[in-house]
Amino acid sequence: MNALLEAEELSVGRGGVTLLQGLSFAVAQGEALVLRGPNGCGKTTLIRALAGLQPVLAGELRGAEAVYAGHLDGIKAQLTVAENLQFWARVMGGGGIDAALAAFDLGALADRPARNLSAGQKRRLGLARLLLAGRPLWLLDEPTVSLDSASVGAFAGVVESHLAGGGAAVIATHVDLGLSGRDLDLRPFRALTQAADAFGDGW
Repeated sequence: MNALLEAEELSVGRGGVTLLQGLSFAVAQGEALVLRGPNGCGKTTLIRALAGLQPVLAGELRGAEAVYAGHLDGIKAQLTVAENLQFWARVMGGGGIDAALAAFDLGALADRPARNLSAGQKRRLGLARLLLAGRPLWLLDEPTVSLDSASVGAFAGVVESHLAGGGAAVIATHVDLGLSGRDLDLRPFRALTQAADAFGDGW
């Protein structure tokens, strides 16, 4: 299958510190690549670089159109669940929101203001916009934060459906999602280990 993302000799960093270097990989249609490594090793920085939210320090990066889901849920507190999804559908050019509501068990909450949702419900709402993006490549940074075990399983099913439809995903997570794909251990690509460790979580 065709590769939806290719990296060659990639180096990424933050705050003037190189965190990862010499990183090469490809992600094909139908494949999930799960980033592994301890906190502070550069998983978030790599995902952000893949999403174009910060420049790479060296190397080449080629990829299909992508949608990014990071630590923030990306929702508007004053809007209802349905209004949030309708907003994202308009922005991203997606279709109706019914499938997204159903996939993340949000139907009963459609008319509830987002400010009144629990942390897990907000997370599900933030992830539901993935289904409205119409992008073949999903870049996900710790997507299961605040989700209970049932919601983690449902989310894994959504990702599997995306892969089965010819999409791909790069996921930074400590949780075993049971996805058909492969892991990429980032530890061999760490640079300036002591400096990276000093920054702690979120890198």
